Amino acid sequence: MKISGAVLDQKVCLTVFASFGLALAAHGAEATAFELAKDGNRYVGEQSKDKIVQIRSEKSVGSLTPNVWYVVFYDPTATLKAVEVKFGAGKMLDVKRPIRLLEPVTGGDVPLDKAKLKVDSDQAIKTALKEPLLQNIKVKALQLKLERVGEGVLGQSGPGEPVWKTKLWAARLRDATRDADIGEVWVSASDGKVLKSDLHINRVD
Repeated sequence: MKISGAVLDQKVCLTVFASFGLALAAHGAEATAFELAKDGNRYVGEQSKDKIVQIRSEKSVGSLTPNVWYVVFYDPTATLKAVEVKFGAGKMLDVKRPIRLLEPVTGGDVPLDKAKLKVDSDQAIKTALKEPLLQNIKVKALQLKLERVGEGVLGQSGPGEPVWKTKLWAARLRDATRDADIGEVWVSASDGKVLKSDLHINRVD
C-alpha cells in the first residue's frame, strides 16, 4: 500500500505541476505591456527600475495580441542612457543597451511619468478597435508603441503625454490572405481617450 500511495502521490504532484506550468505559460502569452514592464525590473539595475522610457511590440502574428515586446528603461550609467529588455510569450529573451541616437536630442530618453501610465496595452487595443471606420473591415494584426508625444504635438504643452500609438493591418478585399497597412490610432495612456485617428481603409482594395 505504501508503494501504491507513493505512486499516486507522485502522479498527483506531476498533474499539479503540469497544470501550474500551463497556467503560467498561458498567462505569459497574454501578459500586458505593463505586466512585462514590472517583470522587466528583475533584469535591470536599481537605477533603472520603474523608469520606463518606451514600450513597443512587434507586429502581432495570428491574433490581435502581440507576444514580442521591448521595454526600454532609463539607465544613467549607460552611454546612451537606456537599457532594453526583450520579451517573447511572456519570457525574457534578451537584455541589451540599445543605440538610441535621436532620443537624447528629442527628449525621448526621459522616463515617462509613472503616475500617468493608467491605460495598459490591452485597453489601448480595445479602444483602437472601436473606431467607427474599422467596424466593417477585418483587422488582422497590430503593433503598439508607448512613448511620449513631443511638445506641441496635438496642441500639447510641456514635456508631452504618454501615448499608445497603435498601427493596424487589415485583410485585403480581393485577397484576404494578404493584409494592408491601414494607419494608426493614438490612445492616451493617461485617460484612454483617442487623441488621433489616421486611418486609410481605402488601402484594403
